[in-house]
Amino acid sequence: MYTFNPGPAAVYPAVRQYLTDAYDQGWLSAQHRGDRFTTLMRQIVADLKTKLNIPQDYTIFFMNSATECWEVLAQSLTPRKSLHLYSGAFGEKWYEYAKALRPACVGYPFGIDELPDVAALPLPDDELDLVCITQNETSNATQLRDGFILNLFNKTGNALLAVDATSSMAGVQLKFIKGDIWYASVQKCFGLPAGLSIMVLSPRAVARFRHINESSHYNSLTAQYEKMLNFQTTHTPNVLNLYLLSRVLQDREPIKTVHQHLLDRATKLYDYFDQATQLKPMVTNPETRSTTVIGLQGPPALIDEVKRRALEQGMQLGSGYGKWKPSTLRIANFPAVPDAAFEQLVQFFAREFA
Repeated sequence: MYTFNPGPAAVYPAVRQYLTDAYDQGWLSAQHRGDRFTTLMRQIVADLKTKLNIPQDYTIFFMNSATECWEVLAQSLTPRKSLHLYSGAFGEKWYEYAKALRPACVGYPFGIDELPDVAALPLPDDELDLVCITQNETSNATQLRDGFILNLFNKTGNALLAVDATSSMAGVQLKFIKGDIWYASVQKCFGLPAGLSIMVLSPRAVARFRHINESSHYNSLTAQYEKMLNFQTTHTPNVLNLYLLSRVLQDREPIKTVHQHLLDRATKLYDYFDQATQLKPMVTNPETRSTTVIGLQGPPALIDEVKRRALEQGMQLGSGYGKWKPSTLRIANFPAVPDAAFEQLVQFFAREFA
């Protein structure tokens, strides 16, 4: 069975052996305050920075989910308000959650084939703490590219730029230096099971949360910072997933190589679906199309038939999400999905739905 679901998504086949190794080596009952664990954490941080090209002076925290990151950013870095730019369901959910905690937060929706006009945004704003974007919107297969993020970063003024990179970190070569906060979950491009998230913070972001000094929650950034000075967490972490992450990072190619591979596959897929099948890409603007999640649209009855027949032939396609659910399906172009899966997928469409 090939899994194209965009999350939880396909895991690397080697994870099966990693799980056995974790059991045999005693990681399932490892003490999270002990030297063995902190040595593992130190190595993970070093490998993340090396393999993903994260600047050495950036700080890395580990949490339980990207959803927890929404909460932590609102609590520890948003004493006043945040501005949220979004085209899809996950960016909107982030905005709604932040607004529930900080009612002054502002939402700025835009279309899936559009890019916001940075010059027209209400920036800079001295009352603004965060500007929040979703670099890769899993729900509608869109992406904000480097040029837009750079232009926005240069316009934020004193506000920090926070980036949801849940379905792109470890798959797309991100320019971390052009943002203050980046976060992701591991069940997408890291090729791991759900239950762990990664937050990457610039020196400016660290200085800001230390100045704000919010300390009312167990997962406050100040508390996490103090623990990570000794490569520990504020809570009992997902030790198994951290071990799996360490193994994946050791075995995988540098991000430049991974990125190019996914880009080549995405280009071929978009070229094919633009021309050859009864389904068409749901995003028509090439500049806003995602590299890691390909969305296809068609009549609901056809979407259901495609998913059913694909499943019969050993391929699980991702359903649409939110308001796009009935008339779209999604294909995860994540690193753990092998090339053979995409070859079988294209052959399936050519044979069944050309």
